[in-house]
Amino acid sequence: MPTSRTASTDGVRRRPKDRKAQIARVAAEAFSARGYHAVGMDDIAAVLDISATALYRHYANKYDMFRAAVLTLGQQLVDATNFCDEPSPDPDDEDTARLQARIVDSIVDVALASRDSAGLYRWEGRYLEGDDQAALMAQIRLVNRRIQIPLQRRRPALTSSERWTLSSAAMSVMGSIADHRAKLPAPQIKELMQQLVGAVLEAELPTAAEAAEQPSVSPRPIAETATVGRYEAVLQQSLLLFDKQGYHETGMGQIAAAVGIPTSAIYRYFSGKQDILAAVFRRAADRVSGELTSVLAGVTDPREALQRLIEAYVASAFAYPELSYVYYTERVNLGVADQEMLRNVQRSTVGSWARLLVEARPEFSSAQARFVVHAAMALVIDLGRLVSYQDSAHAQACVRRMMHVTLGVESR
Repeated sequence: MPTSRTASTDGVRRRPKDRKAQIARVAAEAFSARGYHAVGMDDIAAVLDISATALYRHYANKYDMFRAAVLTLGQQLVDATNFCDEPSPDPDDEDTARLQARIVDSIVDVALASRDSAGLYRWEGRYLEGDDQAALMAQIRLVNRRIQIPLQRRRPALTSSERWTLSSAAMSVMGSIADHRAKLPAPQIKELMQQLVGAVLEAELPTAAEAAEQPSVSPRPIAETATVGRYEAVLQQSLLLFDKQGYHETGMGQIAAAVGIPTSAIYRYFSGKQDILAAVFRRAADRVSGELTSVLAGVTDPREALQRLIEAYVASAFAYPELSYVYYTERVNLGVADQEMLRNVQRSTVGSWARLLVEARPEFSSAQARFVVHAAMALVIDLGRLVSYQDSAHAQACVRRMMHVTLGVESR
């Protein structure tokens, strides 16, 4: 555990020279694990074994510390890929392949080194204000453009939209490392990420004509309270508000107003806002479990089973676009028991996909398959957000294709 002083040869404890960086690391891990609103200055000071007052020598307030933590993570990605800006006169195919491999290794190194906090810029970065939010977006855009350098050399016919889709998919695959705690030796993770990113960047995206022949779904409509009843309406409107403005920024009065009932009426069904959030996730968990059972009924070929699961997973994400985002951003606000329930459901779901993947692709170990499944699932929310969950067959076909490519179960 970090302490307020480091031991010296004379027995006197002195303040470490990297105190500010140490605070930033601890803060990043705390904000990533528990969310921005749930972490206080006292919490961070306690981990460091110093007083909260000592933190103010380095940061003006909690937001200042949070801003530094998020933008430091983004800057690490920028710094790790700075070599991409070095001039490379007349590069050949071998140079281009080496550049892509180096980019992937560098980004994965950052993700592994900050695995306990890398989710911070993906999910908690929404709390950045004004220019700080713009700075984070600029960092991510710059890293994407660097990924596109070897991509554009190899595939000059790609449109700008296609390049951004593929580079965003590559970033999503690598960033998925922070979404779970599956274990593999670092060299194996890097080798696997090279394989997955390589497949993603070589993917042929479907044309509009091809997509038009595939199934698509629309976001499910929000029913009127009179149609679904108050209980269901509270769940629906709460989820929309949590997605739009965040769990902590949403009050019970706002939920009641959205439903069109007195605030006191909510307490007939829920003990509080956390209870509503838990009910939303329990409902989603039941749907995922039921969907898995339904999709796999009577299917014996693992490749076909995975293809059906992909169709169902993408359809659900586009039908309920707010649910996936709220899952990743607000699950830290659940109680301990509900968080454990949610983790168990996720492990079970990922485990089911991973077992099918090992059957379809026996070159993967069970542990490797879990990494691949998490990467494929991350693509759905990251690419879905990139296209704003557009109600279009093409957007959904692109997401499905990227899942197929990542899992390596394209139709033959």
